[in-house]
Amino acid sequence: MSLTAAALALLAGQSALSLTVELPRAESQDVAYSELVAGQDQAALAKLLSAREVRGEDPALLINLGAAYTRLGRVHEARKAYDAAIVSDERYDLETGSGKWIDSRYIARTAKREGLDAQRTLAML
Repeated sequence: MSLTAAALALLAGQSALSLTVELPRAESQDVAYSELVAGQDQAALAKLLSAREVRGEDPALLINLGAAYTRLGRVHEARKAYDAAIVSDERYDLETGSGKWIDSRYIARTAKREGLDAQRTLAML
């Protein structure tokens, strides 16, 4: 499994010519996807909390943390994890379990709105 991050940063305040900077691809990171898919929610939570000490506000990690908390019925903590992903300084497209690439903030907002209400989860690779 891989988490591939590709992001473009548009510099604001430029004249008619906008500058685009390509950021390097991030290394593959384990965000407990396999544990979540296998229904090992407590193991996923432990792995994600440990990883968060090192990787802080990584959106993929936070979204899957929210998923683990949701599955464990810890809705308040899930909401906090999704909110942190929404406002994270890091933002990039994530590959979903269905193979689609979607903006991390969109995924976090959707998971917060729909996942918490229906106790459904969106796990990222």
